[in-house]
Amino acid sequence: MSAAALDRQIRPIYDALDTNSNKSAIVACNKLLKKHPKNELIKALKALALVRSQKVEESLLLCDEVLDLKPTNDAVLSAMMHVLRGLGRHKDMVTMFEDAYKQQPANEELGAQTFFAHVRAGHWKSAQQIATKMHKQFQEDRYLYWSVISAVLQANDTATPPSMRMILYKLAHRLITSSPTPSYQNTDRFHLHLSILRELELYDDAHKLLDSDIGKAICSTSLSCNEIRRDVWRLRGMIQDEGRLAEARIVDLKDRNWLEFLSILDATFSYLTPSNNIGLSSTSETSRSECIGHLAKTEALFTRIAQEDGTKDRSAALALLELEKRAQTHGISNDSGRLVALMQQYFDQVGDKACFFEDLKPYLALQGEELAKWTTFLESVSTSFTTASELRRLINAHKSLRHNLTQSDLTVEAETARVTLYLQQYLEGLKLGTHLPSTELQYADDLALLTANVLVNLWRLTSDEQYVLNAVTLLEFALTKSKQSFQSRLILIRLYRLLGAPSLALEHYRLMGIKQVQHDTLSHLILSRASTFSLASTGDITLATECLESTQIYLSNSQETADYVVRAFTGEKYSQIPEFITFEDRLDSSLQRDIVKMEHLRMRLSHEPITSDIIDMELIELKFIFDRAHHDNRDFVIFANYQPRTSDDINSQTFLFGQNESRGWLWTFLKLYIRAFQQGSDLDDTVEEKLLIGDRPKQTFDADKRPPLKERLVQTSEEELAELTQDELLFVNFASALAEWLEPYHDYTRPPPAVVLAEAAKQTELKTGHPLKGVDLQALNGASSPVKKDEEPPSVTEPPELVTKFFDSLKARFLEVQKNVSPIEALHVATLAQEALLLFTVESLRFKSASIVKVNKLGALVASFKCIRSNAVAALRHISAELLKQGELVGSQESRKALVDACATVTKAGIDPDFAVDVAKKVTDSRKRVLEGVGKGLSRVCLTYAH
Repeated sequence: MSAAALDRQIRPIYDALDTNSNKSAIVACNKLLKKHPKNELIKALKALALVRSQKVEESLLLCDEVLDLKPTNDAVLSAMMHVLRGLGRHKDMVTMFEDAYKQQPANEELGAQTFFAHVRAGHWKSAQQIATKMHKQFQEDRYLYWSVISAVLQANDTATPPSMRMILYKLAHRLITSSPTPSYQNTDRFHLHLSILRELELYDDAHKLLDSDIGKAICSTSLSCNEIRRDVWRLRGMIQDEGRLAEARIVDLKDRNWLEFLSILDATFSYLTPSNNIGLSSTSETSRSECIGHLAKTEALFTRIAQEDGTKDRSAALALLELEKRAQTHGISNDSGRLVALMQQYFDQVGDKACFFEDLKPYLALQGEELAKWTTFLESVSTSFTTASELRRLINAHKSLRHNLTQSDLTVEAETARVTLYLQQYLEGLKLGTHLPSTELQYADDLALLTANVLVNLWRLTSDEQYVLNAVTLLEFALTKSKQSFQSRLILIRLYRLLGAPSLALEHYRLMGIKQVQHDTLSHLILSRASTFSLASTGDITLATECLESTQIYLSNSQETADYVVRAFTGEKYSQIPEFITFEDRLDSSLQRDIVKMEHLRMRLSHEPITSDIIDMELIELKFIFDRAHHDNRDFVIFANYQPRTSDDINSQTFLFGQNESRGWLWTFLKLYIRAFQQGSDLDDTVEEKLLIGDRPKQTFDADKRPPLKERLVQTSEEELAELTQDELLFVNFASALAEWLEPYHDYTRPPPAVVLAEAAKQTELKTGHPLKGVDLQALNGASSPVKKDEEPPSVTEPPELVTKFFDSLKARFLEVQKNVSPIEALHVATLAQEALLLFTVESLRFKSASIVKVNKLGALVASFKCIRSNAVAALRHISAELLKQGELVGSQESRKALVDACATVTKAGIDPDFAVDVAKKVTDSRKRVLEGVGKGLSRVCLTYAH
C-alpha cells in the first residue's frame, strides 16, 4: 500500500481523537494494526487513545514499544509527546527527542523540539547546552538568546544551589555580550540584557544602555523595560534624576501613571536617610532643609495638577495625601492639621465614588486631635439623600467612621444601634435604584454589607446565633435586588457554613461562576474542612466531586502552561517566560491544591472500600506532596471588610471553628496519613520506583540534606499544632499513639520487597498479557518467603490508653457540643470519630488475613483489635442515633419558627416576614439534610467495618 493510501486510512483516527471519540479511535487503530502490525504511527495514536480512555497499563505497553524503535518521524514524535505527557513521563519524552536528534543531527526542527522537550521538563541546564550547540551549528541569533534565558532560569530554579546562582548569571552575561547583534534590536532581548545586568549589579553598564537614544525609545514604549530602568536608577542613587523625568512626563505629557507620582515622592524624601523613619537624629540639618525645600515645590506641583485635573483624575489629590503622610512620618510637616484638611478636600472631590474608602484607608489610622477633627467632619455629612451621589457620600462616611472605632465603641448597644441605622438607610436607598437593570449593582449595596459586618461582630461579641441569621436573611434579600453582588455571596458562603447549612453555601459558591485560576484562589471558601459536611459515606459525593472539579486548573496548568512557555520561546517573548514559569510553579505547588487533596482523601476513605490498592496509590501521591515547598495563593482580602481596624477582619471572624488551616494543618495531616499508609502498605522505595509510571516531582537543591522520611513523620511543632481545632488535636494524638503501637508488628509481618515485586509483576502479566518492564519474573520466583523465620515476632503489648479510651472521649465530647445551637461542632466531632475508625481500619488491614496472624503469632494483637473496634462501633452508633434525632428536631416546625423569630431585627426594619420564613426553611432543611446524612453515614461505616 502506498504511503498516501495509508495516510488516508489514518486520517479518520485523527478525526476521532480530535472529537474525543477515543473508543472509535482504538477500534480504527486495531483494524489497521492487523494490516500494518509494525507501523509506529498507528501504535502511537492507539497509545494516545488509550491514555485518554484512562487505560494506562495497556497504553504503557504500546508506548514502550514505540520508544524502543527510537522514532524520528514528526507525526510519531508529536503523538508520542502527548502520550508521554499524559503519563507524566517527561524524562522519557526528553530521551525520545534526544535520540531522534542524534540520528538526524542536521535536522534543525528536531533540535528545536529537543530543546522544547527539556523546557517542558524544566531541565534548564540541558536546554542551555542544546541551545548553545544549535547556535554554533545553525548560526541563528535566537538560539543564543535561548541559551541565555535558559541559564537565567537555571539560576532561579529551586533545584540550583545558591552558590551557583551568580555563576550562571555571569555565564548568561558572557553569552549575551558575545552576540553578533546587539540586544537593543529587539525589545525583549533588551529586557533580558537589562535584567541580567541588574542581577549582577552592573548598574553602570545598564545605565549606559538605558541612556542611549535607542534605550530611551524602547523604555518609552515598553512598560517592562521602563520598570527595570526605574529600578536601575534607584539602585544607582539617581532618585532625583528619576523624579525630574517623572515631573516632565506628568507636566508635559499629561501622564497620570501613579508610578510617576511615586517617583516624585521618592525624590522629595531622598535627602533623608532610611534610618530617619523614626527620627531625624541621623540626618544633617542641610539635608533636612533641602528636603523641606523640595517638599514645598512638590506640594505646589501636586496642588496645581490637582486643580487642573479636578474630578477627571484623582492621582494628584491622592499624591498630596501621600506627600503629607510621609512628611509627618519624617517629622518635617509644618502643619499638624494638614493631613485632615487634605482628607476633607479628597472627600469633597471623590467622596461620591465607590473607590473613596479604599483610597483613603492608608491614611485613616488617625489619633488624638486629628481623629477628633476627622470624626466631626464625617458626622456632619448629611444623613438624608435624594441622589445616588449623596447616598455614596453617606456610605463612605459610615465606612470611614467605622474604621476608626475603638473597642470601647463596640458595645452590643452601640452596634445594635448601627444595625438599625444602616438597615433603615439601606432600605431607603434601594428606592434610588429601582430603574437599574438586573445586571447592575444597587447604589445601596454597601449599606447591606456594612450591616452584615456589624451583625457578624455582634455574633462574635455575644455568641448569639440570631445575629448570623439576621445577616443571612439581609444578604439573601440584598441578592434579590442585586443579583450580581458577589460580595454578598462571599459572606453568605461563610455564614451558611457557620450555621451548619453547607448545601446553601455550595449553592452560592456555584452561582459565583468560579473560573480557571479562581479555583485555586477561592475554592477555600467551600472546601476548607469540607469533610466535616461530607455525605460521601452515604453515597452522596457532591463535595468530593467539587474537590475534583477544583483540581482541573492544576491539570490544565501542567498540560498548557508549558506550551505557553514554548510559544514564548518561539516568539522570543523573554520578559514573559519567567512569569509563565513562576505561575506554573505557584500552581503546581499550591497549598490549596494539596489541602483539597487531603480533604478529598478523607471523603474517599468513607466512600470507597479500604483496600491495599487505595493505600498504595494514596501513599505515593502523599509522599510527593509532603516534599513540596508550598505557595499559599488563597485570596483572603477579597471580602468587603468594614470592621474597625482595632478588631479582627470579617475574614478572620468567619473562619469555620475560628481556625484557618494552612501549612501547619496540611503537614500535620500529611504526616498522619503517610505514616498510617506506610504501615499499611507493602511498598518500599525500591518497589515503588519499579511500579511508578510518571516522573517523580522535582526536588529542591537541599533535598538530600533532609532527615529520612521516617524521622520527619514523627516531628511536630507548636506552630503546626496551633492550626488544629481541639478535636483535631485529639484525633492526631490518637493516630500517633496507634501508629507507635502497631509499627513493630507491621515491620515484622511486611513481606520482603522481592516478594512484593514478584506479585506485582504477576498481576501485571495477568492483566495485560505482558511482563512488567524492567522486572525479571523468573529471577524473582526464587525470592525469599514473605514470612521471616529467622527472628522472633515482637511480643504483643497492650494498646495505649490514648487508643483504648479515644472513642469514649470523643463520645463525651460529642454530647458536650451537641447542646450548641449550630450543629457544626457536633458534625466536626462525629466526622472525626468516623475518620478515626477508618484510620484504624487502614492500620489493621494487614492483620485481617488469618494466615498472617497465625504464622506471625499475633493472635493476642488481633484480639485487642476486636475490643477497640467494638468500642468504636458502639460510640459511632450512639453518635449516629443522636445526629438523626437532632436532624428531626432541626427540621421541625418549632425549629423553623424559632429561626424566623430570631430574624426580628431585619423583619421589623421592613423586610417581608414571609421572606424570612423562606430563608429559615432553607436553613433548617439544609441542616436536617447534613445531620441525617452524616448520621446515616456513620451507621453505614459501622456496618462495613464492624468486624
